[in-house]
Order: sequence, then structure tokens, then C-alpha cells
Amino acid sequence: MVTLKKEVKLVGNGLMKNKPCEVTLFPSNSGQIRYFVKDKDSFTASVDNVISTDHCVVMGTKKARAMLTEHLSAALAFCHIDSVDICMTEEEVPALDGSSLEWVKAIKEAGTDKPFFAKEKYYTVSEPVYYLNGKTSLVILPSDSLFMSYAVNYAHPDLTRKFINYNPKNKYEIIEARTFGFYHDLKKYQMLGFAQGVTQDNTVGFTDDGGYTTELRSENEPIKHKMLDLVGDLYLTGVNPLNMRCQILAKEAGHAVHVKVAKMLKDKLVEI
Repeated sequence: MVTLKKEVKLVGNGLMKNKPCEVTLFPSNSGQIRYFVKDKDSFTASVDNVISTDHCVVMGTKKARAMLTEHLSAALAFCHIDSVDICMTEEEVPALDGSSLEWVKAIKEAGTDKPFFAKEKYYTVSEPVYYLNGKTSLVILPSDSLFMSYAVNYAHPDLTRKFINYNPKNKYEIIEARTFGFYHDLKKYQMLGFAQGVTQDNTVGFTDDGGYTTELRSENEPIKHKMLDLVGDLYLTGVNPLNMRCQILAKEAGHAVHVKVAKMLKDKLVEI
């Protein structure tokens, strides 16, 4: 069980609704990642509590919910935190810079607390887990080590039939990879009530001339953000995907597929 040494507090506006929200992470010995939203209700970070995957991951109960949880989930995975209480003053986790970077920095600054004799646990799958639907797929196979690959095929010259593989040496390029979208779709989403907090600082926009609205932080940053989302979404199984000894192969997927596979994966993970 790993928790924080001291509380972490970050404030910012949501990507979807643009409402300001203060989020405080408190050390906990519960052995769970728990959300407490607007003093209404609490729930654990679990695929069983996902209520929507439209545009972002939304978890909650009938009384309370938390939106845009994926970047925080990924940050907790990369920092190997599995016991923390997350208290929110609004329903949407702040977008911050559109990645997990600010969360990871704040957690590293606070420090983590791990029992001295605790050993890292590793998991694999008892049998292959897969989702196949047309061009979209997410396959998880047993393996002796972790291998993650993500392939995309967007209508953008840099992102047509491209893929990346996870490399622990370059994990910070995944942590700092920002969310993205086609710039010509922005007004449409905003008219529908989404993407109200999108800025050039927190979102990489694809332009119609094959460029970007902002300079990329690293090569293939949008694909790295897809892998960031995948790490966050698979952590909702209760097992850190970075501790899985599996081949995780994703192609043209998204939150809906990530969560669907996480639900199948949850009961097939075995400790090794």
C-alpha cells in the first residue's frame, strides 16, 4: 500500500464545463482510491463506478460524480499510489495543462509513504482479454514483462497509421502529453456544452492544413496522450497497469473501449 506523506492541493478549471475546482489529495490507509465530491457522497475509483465515457471518464453514484478523472488516475498509476482520498469542491477534475504532469509534480513534491518491508506486486492475465470491432481493437495477453503499444489513424499527416510503444525511459513524455482534438470541431462541441475550458495551453489542436495550434512537447505527443488515457483507465481495475506482466495492444480505441476491456480484465488478473 502506497499513499502520500502529506496532502496535495491543486486548483484549476475543468476542460468540459470550465468551472473552477479545488482538489485535495489526502494520505489514507484505506488501501483504496476514494473520491469525495462536494460533500455529497463518496465512491472508489473502479470500473464498476464508471457512469459515462462520452468525451471523458465520469465516475460516481446517484448522489455525486467526478468527471475527467483519467489524467489524475494516470498520475496515481505513474506514482504507484494506491491509497488516497480525493476531495473535490466541484464535479470536474481541473484540466490543468491537459496532461498528468502537474499532478505528478505535486505528488513527487509531497512524497510517498510505503511500508518498509512491502514488496511490489505483479499481475498477469489468466487468459487473453480482447475487444475487436472493425478497425478498433484492444488486446491483452499474458507475458513475462510489460509491453504496451498504441496505434492510431487520424486524418492528419503526422498521425496516419502511426503507433508508439511504451518505454519506461521515456515515461515523462507520456506523463506530459496533452489532450488533443481537431480545431474545426471545437465550436461544435462548445455549442453542445462541452470543451468550455479548452485553451492552447491545455489542448493540442489539429489544424486543417496539417499543423497544430501549439508546439508539440515531443514527437507523436497525441499518441502518447492516448497511452496516458489507457494507463489511467486500466488502473480502474484496481491493479496498476504498470505492474501488469502483459502485452497490451491498442488500436484506434478510446475511453469507451478502454473501460469496456477494463471490466473484462478485472476478474482475469492473477498475482504472480
